This record gives sequence, C-alpha cells and structure tokens, in this order.
Amino acid sequence: MAGNVNKVFLMGNLTRDIEMRQFPSGGNVGSFGLAVNEKYKDRNDQWVERVDFIDCDIFGKRAEAMAKYLGKGQAVFIEGRLRLDQWEDKQGQKRSKLKVVVTDFQFVGGPRDGGGGGGNRGGGGNTYASAPAAAGSGGDYEPVPDDDIPF
Repeated sequence: MAGNVNKVFLMGNLTRDIEMRQFPSGGNVGSFGLAVNEKYKDRNDQWVERVDFIDCDIFGKRAEAMAKYLGKGQAVFIEGRLRLDQWEDKQGQKRSKLKVVVTDFQFVGGPRDGGGGGGNRGGGGNTYASAPAAAGSGGDYEPVPDDDIPF
C-alpha cells in the first residue's frame, strides 16, 4: 500500500452546545460531543439500539459557523480525521483520548427552535462548504448560494 488514510464521516446529534476557546495566537477551536446511533438485530432477532459518544474539535471560521448556527440536539454531518491526544494527569497516570478533528460539516434537519429560524441559529437544511450529501439520511437538503454564507 502506498500511503495512509485517516478519514472519518459521521452523522449524529450534538450532545452539547459548541464550547469555543481562543488560542493566545488568536486562532480558535470549538469542542463538542456527537451522539451517533446504531440500530441492529441481536442473536435473538431483537432490535438493539446503541449510541456512541464522540468528542470532536473544529478550528477557525468553521468553528465560528458551527457555534453560531448549531446547538445541542441538532443533527450534523461531519467530515474529519481521527487524532489521539495523550497526556499525563495530576496523579502521573498516562491518559489518552481518541477525537475527531472536523475539517468540514453539513447542516442536517431544521432550525433548533423548530420555527422559522429565529435568533441566530437558522441554518436548517442548508449546506456548508463542500461536504458530500449524507447518503440515505432522509433529510431535505437546500444548497445555500455562496453569496449567502456569512463568512
């Protein structure tokens, strides 16, 4: 094999509002959790639902856009790569956590308030950047012209 691939595509719901932090250099990062549901039949032919909770980070203008237009409970389609963070805790124990670094995202579903996009969290059914449509998601997608994207 002539190289490595580290690519992740996930669709799920935000488990919390995006937490923004700023670096001393002026850049910023948004951190959020994503709940991804899986439904399957077990050995007894019974339906079982499993939820995976995934920590994610997104940087720069994309972080600002996600924080502005998306909040807890809303569906989102993300594209990114896996990153293993490693550190030593206060007790000297080695710790690690696998995260997704988001490189692109797409709005899925309607506005957070269920109305006509009140407040600053419209974005229902709109796309952002160049993320591919989530196949089989069942959502209605309305592309937004580049002139309408606020960044």
